[in-house]
Amino acid sequence: MTDTSNANTESAKSFSEFGLHPDLLKAISASGYTVATPIQAQAIPAIIDGRDVMGAAQTGTGKTAAFTLPLLHRLMPYASHSTSPARHPVRALILAPTRELADQVADSVKRYSESCPLRVAVVFGGVDISAQKEELRKGCELVIATPGRLLDHIEQKTINLSQVNTLVLDEADRMLDMGFLPDLERIVKLLPKSRQSLLFSATFSGEIRKLARSFLKSPIEINVAPQNATAENVTQIAYPVSGNNKQAAVLYLLKSRSLSQVIIFVNTKIGASRLTHELVKEGIKAESIHGDKSQLERIKALESFKSGETTVLVATDVAARGLDVAGLPCVINVDLPFNPEDYVHRIGRTGRAGASGEAIALYTDHEEKLLEDIEKLIKIKVPRGTLNIPEVFQHRGHASTSGDSRARGKGERFKRTFPASRPAPIDDFFFKPYEPAVKDPHKEAQRLQQEQKWMEHHAASKQPQLAVLLGGRPKNIKPAESGD
Repeated sequence: MTDTSNANTESAKSFSEFGLHPDLLKAISASGYTVATPIQAQAIPAIIDGRDVMGAAQTGTGKTAAFTLPLLHRLMPYASHSTSPARHPVRALILAPTRELADQVADSVKRYSESCPLRVAVVFGGVDISAQKEELRKGCELVIATPGRLLDHIEQKTINLSQVNTLVLDEADRMLDMGFLPDLERIVKLLPKSRQSLLFSATFSGEIRKLARSFLKSPIEINVAPQNATAENVTQIAYPVSGNNKQAAVLYLLKSRSLSQVIIFVNTKIGASRLTHELVKEGIKAESIHGDKSQLERIKALESFKSGETTVLVATDVAARGLDVAGLPCVINVDLPFNPEDYVHRIGRTGRAGASGEAIALYTDHEEKLLEDIEKLIKIKVPRGTLNIPEVFQHRGHASTSGDSRARGKGERFKRTFPASRPAPIDDFFFKPYEPAVKDPHKEAQRLQQEQKWMEHHAASKQPQLAVLLGGRPKNIKPAESGD
């Protein structure tokens, strides 16, 4: 590597200082951004200059914009309003490890390029390939793809990569973890040798450096955060619980704190489905996302969560990277991950773009070692807390997120057979902190006015107000004269 930069020492810069295209600056301003993050301040000028870049930054630091903005800037001279596909060859390729991340990057690119005629296409597996073929045939300057589906299009000759002048590998470490190295090597061989190459990763492991040496040329190395660091604005806490009480703990946390827009992580697909089912039965708007869901189901669940229609998303690590939800306040780890690095990516879903966030972990005695491994990796002692779960939350289904049916017991089988025996959902009103009611001055004045009128009418009335129980009125009281 020829150059190494540490962006932590870089002072804050405005996006207008980079010389970006006016249309991009307009889109950045519309998105509410004014000052570049450290990774953006280092990467944008280097990419605009045409240098190869190898960048590492912790999640939530604006890494996607760090390469999409200068990439779009370099594509602007090729923008054309022509309808001819020949005027829109593929000139840039972004590879992402998962469908969710590819879709997330595509959303960012389309938002920044909204006011220019550049065409963008996203291709990934799990959906019908026909619509993607049609989009590629129309021509597009920028393609975001997962490696497997891109190779499908290459084999079916629905995409031509001969004019690609920029290649981006996003979340390269995740690609290697998922076994995409052979696919990456096949794709790189099909690209022109004279090109700009960009690699972004959460870490710079030995495998990542070996990959970088194979297709990057004298890259600038940018590292804006310590390896495996967690964001300082994310508050972490771990609560010891018994395995059978994890569901009760989740329910208590959601109800007592009125948590909304929360991602709950579990380790297994069946655990995600079971926990979601139990939360829905408790009146919580929850959806699950995992590998057994079709791509359309996963997209629908994510869109529902982002829009606020769904308040809780139960996920396996398929959603740990690339998912960007504005203002996500909290992440709950019901199961601690077996790979400590996955913990960093999980809690990175909150506390993004400088906002504060909270990461809650529930662990059993058997998971104590996993928590210690996480602490060694992040070099931080996660504070321990005590969770006093009211009895009303306990013994409500005991859905085991690990998928162990033996833990469910006869009581759970009885409730499945006789669903009417299940207690009604717990009203979170009784477990919220007390908040005194705020009186409306206008309504209060109306109420006092009505009381005053009633008292005046009562005092002026000639008819005495008597409680007549068994017979008439006293003889010395005459009935009121009729006005008829």
